[in-house]
Amino acid sequence: MTAILIFLCVHWFFSLFFHTFFLHRYASHQMYTTSKFWERFFYFSTWFFQGSSYLIPRAYGVMHRMHHVYSDTEHDPHSPHFFKDVWSMMVRTRQIYNDHVEGKAKVDPEFTQEPLPIWEKMDKFGDNNITRLVWVGLYIAFYAVFAPSAWWFLLLPIHFLMGPIQGAVVNWCGHKYGYRNFDNGDESKNTSPWGILLMGELFQNNHHKHGNHPNFAKKWFEIDPTYPIMKVMHWVGIIKLKPVPVISKH
Repeated sequence: MTAILIFLCVHWFFSLFFHTFFLHRYASHQMYTTSKFWERFFYFSTWFFQGSSYLIPRAYGVMHRMHHVYSDTEHDPHSPHFFKDVWSMMVRTRQIYNDHVEGKAKVDPEFTQEPLPIWEKMDKFGDNNITRLVWVGLYIAFYAVFAPSAWWFLLLPIHFLMGPIQGAVVNWCGHKYGYRNFDNGDESKNTSPWGILLMGELFQNNHHKHGNHPNFAKKWFEIDPTYPIMKVMHWVGIIKLKPVPVISKH
């Protein structure tokens, strides 16, 4: 049982970290710069920890930029206010994501003006059904060895769909439940203390107000666990945080 819980926590939080650190704060918002070596390292790590639910950074980045521009309007790729439940939102989001991956979607140039990380060989390998099935097999094998009973196998879908589940939780809860520090003209909310447990991702109201600030926490009682890690990486020279605008107190 202990091995299963450790595996679940490691998979959840490392997948979530690279989701927010690389896909969100780098691919989408370019909050920091880094060398090509470290970009590839983070790219690979995102694939490794997302596993079977790997999301291609360039497609994620374009969709997220659209989300900010069209937040909670009919053009938003994943606003919860246009779906009856989270499952229908996930299905529609996946369809839009697939269109971007396959080049079927017409993309406004404003969403590709800032650089998007691209590693075609990694994407071809990671976004491959055979590769995904290998990950699924490895997850099942781990549970077969360490699960104390069959009931534990019910956790496997979380591993299979880790990236989309995390994205769905953030997009659904972060635009429906919680409190607002700022009037952004949309429905974004801060959901604390879950904002802490989601590595800062559920401080959506703060983030939509200050989209390029790497610290998603704004009040004294809000904590964004990803930001201190980014500060340490900045201090040791792995990344270079970009200067951030002065935050209004209103």
